[in-house]
This record gives sequence, C-alpha cells and structure tokens, in this order.
Amino acid sequence: MASEARPPLSAEGQWRPPAVGRAKAASLTISQDATVVAADRDSGAVLASAPFASLTISDRVGSIPRTVTFPDGSVFETSDNDTIDNMVRPRGKRHFGFVHGLEKFHPRLILFAALVVAFCFVLYRFAVPVLVEVAVAVTPPVVPKLLSQGALVSLDQTFFEETKLSIERQKALSDQFAAMAKLTLRGSAAPASPEDAPAYTLNFRAGGTIGPNAFALPDGTVVLTDELVELADDDEMVLAVLAHEIGHVERQHSLRQLYRAAGVTALIMLIGGDIGSGTGDILVQGSALASLSYSRGAEAEADRYSVELMHKVGHDPAAIARFFELLRDKLGDTGKNDFLSSHPATPERIEETRRYAEEISNPGK
Repeated sequence: MASEARPPLSAEGQWRPPAVGRAKAASLTISQDATVVAADRDSGAVLASAPFASLTISDRVGSIPRTVTFPDGSVFETSDNDTIDNMVRPRGKRHFGFVHGLEKFHPRLILFAALVVAFCFVLYRFAVPVLVEVAVAVTPPVVPKLLSQGALVSLDQTFFEETKLSIERQKALSDQFAAMAKLTLRGSAAPASPEDAPAYTLNFRAGGTIGPNAFALPDGTVVLTDELVELADDDEMVLAVLAHEIGHVERQHSLRQLYRAAGVTALIMLIGGDIGSGTGDILVQGSALASLSYSRGAEAEADRYSVELMHKVGHDPAAIARFFELLRDKLGDTGKNDFLSSHPATPERIEETRRYAEEISNPGK
C-alpha cells in the first residue's frame, strides 16, 4: 500500500522585493521536488520561486527571525524557525548556528561560560600585568603631564577649595619639599634621562570633604591639604608624608594603577562591547586618578622610600611611623580607614617603618 504524500511545509512571514520596497504578507512553501515558493498570502500570487539548493538561509540564533534569500535578491523573513529547520534538516544543510546550539544544550553553555571566565582570569592574572609594565615603559613624559593636569582641574572643581595656610607657612614647607625633591632616590623605574624626570611641585589646598590628605599625580604634582598640616604635630611628619608621595611617583605607581584600571575595564568591555569609548573615557578623564587605591606592595614600597629619603636629607627617618601613630591615636585608625591606603594595616606599617628606620640609621647593629 503506497503511503500518502505529505503536504508541503509552509511558513508564514513577510516577503521583500530586491529593491527597497514595502514588505508583503506572504507564505513560504517547499514542494516534494524541493522547489521553494514565496506567495502572496492574500491573493496566492507567486512572488518568488527557486530550487532549495539555490537559496541562502540564515542560521538559527535563539528566537531571532530567519531570512530566506532567493537568487533574484528578494528576501522572505519569518519567525517560524521550527518550520525552516524542518525544511533544512532533510536536505543535509546546517543552519542552526553555534550560539543557538549553546542555548539549546545547557551543559555546553555552562562549559562555554566557564571557559570564558577562565580565559578572562588568565588575561587578568598574567597578560594585564605584563601589558601594564610595557605601557609604563613606553609612556612618553607628556602623557603623565596631561593626565595630571586633567586630574587636578577636576579635583579643584569637585572637592578642593583655596588653601587657608599663610604665605609664610606655605613657603616654609615648599622650601623643605624642594630640597628633598632634589635628592630623590632613583630606582629601576627611573626615567632614562634627567629631562624625563618628574618636575616636583607642591600644591596646597583646603581638603573640604576629603579632609586630611596628600597625594601625588604621575607627573610629580603633589597636593597637600590644610587639614593634614593641622593634624601633624610637626613638619617632620608632613615631610615624611610628602616623601611617601614622592615614592609613589618615583616608582610610577599611579601610572601602573591607571593602566591596570584601563586594562580591566577594557577586558570587561571586550565581553560587554563598546571597548573604544570606554577606554577613551579612562585615559581622558583625569579625575579617575583621584579614586586610585594603591596595592599593599606599592604602599609598603612608598613607606620604605619615605624612610630612605628622610634619612638621606637629614630628617627623622622614623617620622612616617610617628605619623601613623598619630593617625592611630587621634583618629582611632587601626588600618580599616587609612587615608593613605586601606592596607597594609596601620599597626603593621608602624612596626615595619620603625624597624626599617632603625636599620638604616644604625646599619652596623
């Protein structure tokens, strides 16, 4: 007994002519001889017809509508993905799409997500640090200068007010700072020539909501707030903090943090899109420097630098430790709210800086 012929497959959708024109409600059918016909849904008039093998059918991606392109350039579009799949499958063509396959098979989606996470971790853990060091090495002096200028302008407009310190007080601190800056200790990250070295300048500001603070920008611009000067018991403490900030500049910590932030943001946008504008915002918006938080290693390195520089210029090398003790005693700072950094904890910094100051003051012991 002969089996009955199955009715032709049919999908409802819209058909558009090759030239720009209004879409028409249409149906798509495929006959037993694999001829595909797009017909007007109302009149039944044939709009396009071609052998199945000559068609271009878009891959299936979730529930996104599929397109069937005829040789004459006309296009049939439908949301009936299942019918299109039934047309395609018996004829040996794969139009299901990689993304749709991942959506359909959830274990594969989980595996794919895990691989993406692992890949991003490897990039963050190994590639970003290397790229940061390369970027720091090839950064021309004009870049830190432009970034620092933008940061200072932004901070002045947002947080700071004009200093209330007297001219005499400013001059006394500035003169001592200038003498200390001339004797900066060059490390492995030092500029290749004196012309590339940071030109240190001390700027006084009323801290406003920021309060007692001091920070350095990549080009050697150091900002000191009135509140920190008032908090310190003597100028040695203030100079020790300024030496700490000089250490950040000499070791190029700010640039490293900025490039790391740019690298992480670029990594996120590589996944989410819009990498161009996002990276541009980071590099152009100098105000981003104000929110940088140095790593534990960078803070420890700057602490040691302060001890070394203070000793070299004939000041108290343990002054930075005394300042940390002041933070602990006056502000109750135990390391959880340290304005210089959230870590290492202030008790650890006191112990380490005192030990190191004793070591360089009495090298024979």
